[in-house]
Amino acid sequence: MERRFLLLCLLFAALPISLAQLRRDFYADVCPNVESIVRTAVTKKFRQTFVTVPATLRLFFHDCFVQGCDASVMISSSGGNTAEKDHPDNLSLAGDGFDTVIKAKAAVDAVPGCRNKVSCADILVMATRDVISLARGPSYSVELGRKDGLVSRASDVNGKLPQPSFNLNQLNAMFAANGLSQADMIALSAAHTVGFSHCSKFANRIYNFSRTNPVDPTLDKAYATKLQGMCPKDVDPRIAIDMDPNTPQRFDNVYFKNLQQGMGLFTSDQVLFTDPRSRPTVKVWAHSGQTFYKAFIDAMTKLGRVGVKTGSDGNIRTDCGVFNS
Repeated sequence: MERRFLLLCLLFAALPISLAQLRRDFYADVCPNVESIVRTAVTKKFRQTFVTVPATLRLFFHDCFVQGCDASVMISSSGGNTAEKDHPDNLSLAGDGFDTVIKAKAAVDAVPGCRNKVSCADILVMATRDVISLARGPSYSVELGRKDGLVSRASDVNGKLPQPSFNLNQLNAMFAANGLSQADMIALSAAHTVGFSHCSKFANRIYNFSRTNPVDPTLDKAYATKLQGMCPKDVDPRIAIDMDPNTPQRFDNVYFKNLQQGMGLFTSDQVLFTDPRSRPTVKVWAHSGQTFYKAFIDAMTKLGRVGVKTGSDGNIRTDCGVFNS
């Protein structure tokens, strides 16, 4: 028994401090009802607009991929500092994601015992889990204990976020830089099963793909024609198109079924099926939604551990959009 205890202690000691800090019951003593408080606020926001789902989900991804999961993406630019949210790659983040976290933070801080005890980073993690469930996706437990970051610079976003034009090598390299495998990347890419994109993000695939093929040949022809109808050449490039043409308001494995039919909106989506290295995974998850859900939960848990701030590397903001004075 003593030997087993010693081994456990050594294993725990070998963990990065950030991982050792995260646990599901982190707020049990200071704000025991925090998850239900957040869930109630998120549900209220969800009932106002479905955009709450993809907006919150994208906010979480864009946050974790730059400085780590520390809510640095929520900071507003001020003085001479241009914050992350004002980088061109973040300008398409819908305001409903920010609003969801702000309202959930206000609900938590309205409880006397919880006031200024729960980080914006953790509220974003909880809110993301909740919107996935509200969109009829999987329910799962989240690890908590993050602090909010002390830095937010637009320049730090450069080269940190996946682009619609990425091939499999580029996707794998970017996710690997965050400790995520190819399987994690494919699972997380399925966040595109909900939400929308703008015509400008994929116009090259339906009009100017190459000199010999104006339309990307990996696109289903009928789907390409449909996209051209919704995004004519002279249309406002900010027009929004559903990422999933079949079940755009449900978090499910139809994303992978769409890829099998040549209906991935971005190059970075469709390549998951056209590349033989990732195609087998797409096929398995297109066939089994439950297998996909398990992989997605595992990948989200791993993503939520990226760049976690502890000790003096972070704090708990009183206002998610402003550094504490």
